Amino acid sequence: MELNQLADKKGARHAYKRVGRGLGSGRGKTSRRGQKGQKSRSGVSINGFEGGQMPIHRRLPKRGFKNRFRKNFQAVNTGRLQQAVDAGKLDPGKPVTIAVLQAAGVVGKAGDGVRLLANGDLKAKLTLEVVGASKAAIAAVEKAGGSVQVATPKPKPPTRGRALARAVAAKKEAEAKKAKVEKAVGDKSKGGKDKSDKSKGGKDKTKGGEKGKGDKAGKAAGDGNK
Repeated sequence: MELNQLADKKGARHAYKRVGRGLGSGRGKTSRRGQKGQKSRSGVSINGFEGGQMPIHRRLPKRGFKNRFRKNFQAVNTGRLQQAVDAGKLDPGKPVTIAVLQAAGVVGKAGDGVRLLANGDLKAKLTLEVVGASKAAIAAVEKAGGSVQVATPKPKPPTRGRALARAVAAKKEAEAKKAKVEKAVGDKSKGGKDKSDKSKGGKDKTKGGEKGKGDKAGKAAGDGNK
């Protein structure tokens, strides 16, 4: 077979149906858009418009709440872990992290972490590192001789609003307090040094006074001998 002999299978390609080529074609005049004007154009957001009256999606009351900041955890049951251990996909002698669970095919996407639930029996001794676990799941793992390490989520730094203002004020206060403590420590050490210098100077004066007294006594004795 040569390159010029390659071709698609029959039916793989369809001829383009030309529109707007006369009434006899069946696709003429409005080109199968049904009408003229705004609705025959593309990119028209006319859905939900009811001629100017209040549309139904605004007349109906709204119920419920959907949290935009919700966490997407991957739920893993203790029974599923036991199945992975029995299949040889999990090694009980090594810590079980989310990367290990992904490699074993227990979970797919990581999301915001793994949450352990107590559905099913667990007999293997496992050391689990998860972001959340129910009390029953922790009890089941500890009963089998294992342990569960629940990671503490790191708080997100504030980016706006009163939370940011409070964070900035707390940071400034901490810096001012630190500077005050450092200044106090520096003044204290400097004051101690000055005192030691003064005491040294006083000692020198005393020594000098004693020396002067001795010299005067010696001079007086020499005069007496004379």
